[in-house]
Amino acid sequence: MSQRSDALVKITTFIIEETGLKPFQVENTVELLKEGATVPFIARYRKERTGELDEVQIRTVEERLAYFTELEERKVTVLKSIEEQGKLTPELKARIEGSRQKTEVEDLYLPYKPKRRTKATIARERGLEPLADIMAAQELTSGTPEEAALPFVDPAREVPDAAAALEGAGHILAERLADDADARAFVRRLTWDDGIFASRVASDKKEAVTKFEMYYDHREPLKSVPSHRMLAMRRGEKEEVLLLAVEAPVAEIHAGLKARLVVRESIFRPILERVAEDAYKRLVAPSIEVELRLEAKKLADEAAIRVFAQNLRNLLLAPPAGGKRVLGIDPGLRTGSKLAAVDATGRFLEHVTIYPHTGEGRVAGAKKDFLRLVETHNIEMIAVGNGTAGREIEQFAKETLAEAGKRVPVVMVSEAGASVYSASEIAREEFPDLDLTVRGAISIARRLQDPLAELVKIDPKSIGVGQYQHDVDQKALKKALDDVVESCVNFVGVDLNTASWALLSYVSGVGQSLAKAIVARRDAEGPFASRRGLLKVPRFGEKAFEQAVGFLRIRNGEHPLDNTAVHPERYPVVEAMAADLGVSLPQLAADQALVERIDLKRYVTGAVGLPTLRDIVAELKKPGRDPREEFRTAAFRDDIRELSDLKEGMVLQGVVTNVTAFGAFVDIGVHQDGLVHVSHLAARFVKDPNEAVRVGEVVKVKVLAVDVARKRISLSIREAMEGGAPRPKSERPPREEQGSGGLDLAKLEKAGFRVKKR
Repeated sequence: MSQRSDALVKITTFIIEETGLKPFQVENTVELLKEGATVPFIARYRKERTGELDEVQIRTVEERLAYFTELEERKVTVLKSIEEQGKLTPELKARIEGSRQKTEVEDLYLPYKPKRRTKATIARERGLEPLADIMAAQELTSGTPEEAALPFVDPAREVPDAAAALEGAGHILAERLADDADARAFVRRLTWDDGIFASRVASDKKEAVTKFEMYYDHREPLKSVPSHRMLAMRRGEKEEVLLLAVEAPVAEIHAGLKARLVVRESIFRPILERVAEDAYKRLVAPSIEVELRLEAKKLADEAAIRVFAQNLRNLLLAPPAGGKRVLGIDPGLRTGSKLAAVDATGRFLEHVTIYPHTGEGRVAGAKKDFLRLVETHNIEMIAVGNGTAGREIEQFAKETLAEAGKRVPVVMVSEAGASVYSASEIAREEFPDLDLTVRGAISIARRLQDPLAELVKIDPKSIGVGQYQHDVDQKALKKALDDVVESCVNFVGVDLNTASWALLSYVSGVGQSLAKAIVARRDAEGPFASRRGLLKVPRFGEKAFEQAVGFLRIRNGEHPLDNTAVHPERYPVVEAMAADLGVSLPQLAADQALVERIDLKRYVTGAVGLPTLRDIVAELKKPGRDPREEFRTAAFRDDIRELSDLKEGMVLQGVVTNVTAFGAFVDIGVHQDGLVHVSHLAARFVKDPNEAVRVGEVVKVKVLAVDVARKRISLSIREAMEGGAPRPKSERPPREEQGSGGLDLAKLEKAGFRVKKR
């Protein structure tokens, strides 16, 4: 077996033991990933091979596969370096090869890692290592340390007296202790378990009023700092307002290190105890603090990214209004409101700018232009951006429609990121001759028709559903958000003949270049008549076809199953089902009663099991149906448009715009989102806000407080419920349930940190 195969077997074993999944599930998933299969494809079309793992489990295997692959590659480099130094022992080799943590490998490598010139290096150059060995052996019980050091006094080598010799030997011992993997692990665990994360204000900012005032003198256990507080404090440090530090349990650490260094009574005991303290203060503490601060930041990032990803998923999967003719409005006051009409497929028809808020003389003209667009294009819905002047233009539209006796729904739509789209390359390609604001109005209209299809054109970070998105690890954030978009796009499916290249690029196995090639082929030769037509697209090979085709739909195509999630590789199975029932394939796909008669067990083979067959039957029961929920929108009160219109006790409808670790923000139609604290999300205890609400959800809220000056609104979902009342203290969770602060303690334990159970 090759070295690469040996490494893969070891990696697979590590993943099996870490995840608790069955060996065949991990082995087959790893094999599929190595073959280039995507996560959506594996989750949907290879259920028999993976034992029906879902996307989350498969992505976990993918992430651990990448981690352990990097770890094994690092081990090879480390072992080679130590071996070249002639210092690789069988015990050290076995320990490095068996390690499952990058931190442990680096700790084991530390004594052999090339270093800059240190105090210990200088001491060795002065011939003091033998004295260090004598001190470490601790066999001398009589005499004095100075007497033992006299033979090493050599003014020519800059060792003028016994004190200098002992000091130099102490530096060597301090470095040895600091480089000891077990000693570092001990300090790391104790600091994480009992360390305090402290924040104080910078001396020149003590009198300054900033958004970081609550952290001017703040201390809490390092391991339980919630993600949002950690990121807020780090931002304060970056802006030079705060000074941050980890306060370790120094007395306990000193005692532990001394116990490791002092193994028996000797004349060197007092010196060795000072050496242990020096090793910690000078060599270990600075690096461990940096390491643990980075680890805490990483965990905070992961928690924030999880919240961001969940919010994005909910936003992307928001119910679509569907194929309706829509008038999109990008509101404005001085510069006017841009109106853009699109047909049922999102094709741009016409635009106009109106000025209903800049003088009585222009209102009549604005109404005339507005109604002309509605009537000319037979508009079925109106989408109004929720930014500046949004409520004003919404009221204008409703009043104008009422005066004309027309019943056309007017819906407020989030315009977050619309300006980013308007100036993007994609927007310039789509509408090279249109003004930025007109592109924004088109995007608002299309968001109402299909949020997913439109929002994929925007950098997810610009959609406004995350917190501290510029403070977290940008590479990790991009990977997580791209995974979410990919997952959502493939969950819903994509119309091959109408989708933009931006939407197609997220289809399993496609990517940007193939997506553009598909659109070019469609533009040149017309709509695809069948899925097999994809193979005529340049560079679209069999592998890409296998990965992508199940997620692409063709309405009214040559093959009735081309508008379903049934993969072409399973068409023969469905054809056999139809033949056994004595009907044609189109008849089977159109008659649910026939589908109910299918005996799945008859079609089980070595390649096709019940999970795939159940999916096929589910598709036959709802061919071409969108899996997203039914469209619903919030009804904002017409008399509530500004913060000053709000009164405590009001119960209003709103739309959740963002979910954070501490609560949710809700748009109630006053240009300023209100905050529902986590304690007010439900009548029960809520640990994770995403368990109670999701972005895009329509909710009923009660106004608790309004601070017009600071533009803050406090809301409650709990008290807006029938019979809603403050939760009694007896229902509050015990302290241990609040301890993780958004950090994954199980993951910490796997990473080598000891987590105390209180």
